[in-house]
Amino acid sequence: MSDVSSKAALRDTVQKYLSEAENQLTSTSVDNQAIRDEIKALLQQKNAVLVAHYYTDDAIQELAEETGGVIADSLEMARFGANHEADTLVVAGVKFMGETAKILSPEKTIIMPTLEATCSLDIGCPIDEFSDFCDQYPERKVVVYANTSAAVKARADWVVTSSIALDVVEHLVDQGEKIIWAPDQHLGGYIQKETGADMILWDGACIVHEEFKAKGILDLKKIYPDAAILVHPESPESVVEIADVVGSTSQLLNATKSMPNSTFIVATDRGIFYKMKQASPSKRFIEAPTAGSGATCRSCAHCPWMALNSLELLRNALRDTSGEVFVPEDTRVKALVPLQRMLDFQVT
Repeated sequence: MSDVSSKAALRDTVQKYLSEAENQLTSTSVDNQAIRDEIKALLQQKNAVLVAHYYTDDAIQELAEETGGVIADSLEMARFGANHEADTLVVAGVKFMGETAKILSPEKTIIMPTLEATCSLDIGCPIDEFSDFCDQYPERKVVVYANTSAAVKARADWVVTSSIALDVVEHLVDQGEKIIWAPDQHLGGYIQKETGADMILWDGACIVHEEFKAKGILDLKKIYPDAAILVHPESPESVVEIADVVGSTSQLLNATKSMPNSTFIVATDRGIFYKMKQASPSKRFIEAPTAGSGATCRSCAHCPWMALNSLELLRNALRDTSGEVFVPEDTRVKALVPLQRMLDFQVT
């Protein structure tokens, strides 16, 4: 995966998905109250609950709150869905989140507003290449980030989210384990530096977080000298090094509540601003600068695939039972092992 041709192929694949995402975005109509009311009625009729990620748009997050659903990071989305009594889970996020819900709750119907909502980390870690990579290091524990396909999870010993990755790797280090980490190289490098773990990193990155630039953030800091810099560890090392707080989406959200600062420069997807502003309405939240219009990311500071989760597509999925997520049973059973290990680790 480190050779030039593989990287070029990955770039082409990402650009194809981004073009499809943009086309789908322009084909949807403006959200309105009638659609919201229809969604609420359909959720009741189908005994369904809306599970939304922090990075989805404000309208989706607001609807999840109004209907008894949840807004959360991928770990808590998985936990909430598995424990909820609803027959149907509507997962507003990206595809690996829907797959995770199906792995944990095979008896439930899992639908998504669109199955086109994917993730550059998932795309950049195809199962055949990753399995061959792992086979080169049979003595190592395979730890994969949640932003991976069900098939990749099935190949792993552990699945982690950014909120527990450090703790899990420290646990493995204490047991004397060496690690294969995939797919985000920036998050993996941060964990390796913090824990001293012997880790071999897969060469992947998030197209949103990779675009944040340390120089731009420091220039912004000159304008707002009292601002705290909040950074997701999927960002490049130069950005992580200047942060006041490094953490997952939920950890960054909690930092805005507990820190005395009135202004925050936030280096993660701007979808999190909905909950940050809700929790601290008197505070100011500023998007961290990215590489701008020339960047690989066409929607810098906001994932274009997350943006596909419109109210209209959500309504259509509920009404037509479209966008249903399926995972082959043999893959599901294998992937359940590291996923359950993750959930059990969190409560020990």
